[in-house]
Amino acid sequence: MAMQTQGGVPVIILKEGASQTKGREAQRNNIMAAKLIAEIAKTSLGPRGMDKMLVDTLGDVTITNDGATILKEIDVQHPAAKMMVEIAK
Repeated sequence: MAMQTQGGVPVIILKEGASQTKGREAQRNNIMAAKLIAEIAKTSLGPRGMDKMLVDTLGDVTITNDGATILKEIDVQHPAAKMMVEIAK
């Protein structure tokens, strides 16, 4: 989150322990996150789509070949990957 001071200099506020990435490195990280989400979902798509077995932290098992369900059940931390999961819903 960035706020503007009266002098026009941005003040950047991050959560404790968080880091900021800029430029090509940020772009590469976003592309890698998008590719990972696509890789997770792509084998469940199409007429030869395979089922996925998902096990949550409580040990409950879900078997599905629905990409939106798969993405909903995984815990995503990366901001770009989270956005892709939200779009899939």
